[in-house]
Amino acid sequence: MEKYVFSMVAFLLVLALMATLFSPSDAVFKGAFEENFSKSCPGTHFKTSQDGQIWYLTLDQVSDCGFMTKQSYRFGWFSTKLKLVGGDSAGVVTAFYMCSEVEAGPLRDEIDFEFLGNRTGQPYLIQTNVYNNGSGGREMRHQLWFDPTLDFHTYSILWNSHNIVFFVDKVPIRIYKNANHTNNFFPAQRPMYVFSSIWNADNWATRGGLDKINWKNAPFVASYKDFTIDACTWKNPYPACASTTTQHWWDQYSAWHLSSKQKTDYAWVQRNFVVYNYCQDTVRNRYKPQECWLNPLD
Repeated sequence: MEKYVFSMVAFLLVLALMATLFSPSDAVFKGAFEENFSKSCPGTHFKTSQDGQIWYLTLDQVSDCGFMTKQSYRFGWFSTKLKLVGGDSAGVVTAFYMCSEVEAGPLRDEIDFEFLGNRTGQPYLIQTNVYNNGSGGREMRHQLWFDPTLDFHTYSILWNSHNIVFFVDKVPIRIYKNANHTNNFFPAQRPMYVFSSIWNADNWATRGGLDKINWKNAPFVASYKDFTIDACTWKNPYPACASTTTQHWWDQYSAWHLSSKQKTDYAWVQRNFVVYNYCQDTVRNRYKPQECWLNPLD
């Protein structure tokens, strides 16, 4: 009996250790904003809370606003808490994304969260997209099960050599698999910077560009906090870490597949909140892209 109790204790300790190794880190960036990020807007359009923990990005007719990490990464976990513009936000896009180039060049790789504003009373839409070597066209759109303008919610990207998973408050809303073919459409070779921005996209964002920004409601302000990056930093010409080493939970077997609870949550999102899926768009895609044939839960 004592031997059995000891074995059970050892087993539980192992499970606790595995949970630590294979769950997202809670570490956030330390130090001042300037140590980790560069901003691309006038100082009047980027402000912080008194304690420096919340960052406010402003859009008006004078300027948009954005910032990016000074460091680039290849594979990892990327997350932030974001509160979106309230009220009439038609034409306004707030973004949290990754890109291989400082400017959106013609041969870029990119992984996008874009939050599409709407008229008052109409729900926000989340558009996710993936670019490889300058080509995109992998859009999905979701509604949310909450009002993203009332409080902060967490938006995260898991990126490894097997898949890209988009999370909202730890709920997986989209899985983009690596087809692992010679002509594969999967961003895996280039390191990426992490970006956030708010900008005028009223030529396409709301009802295909029919609803324009009402500048009487400006300024439009998006709020960010608690950036978390647990990832492989890039030091030219090689990464500063190897994605196959055991300490990186985000590229181990447990991160290549969803847990049982995550599969349940994912199925719930697919049933209730998907607005558009490029894989099902037979008008736009005469031939279904190769990754669309993969089972996202395999």
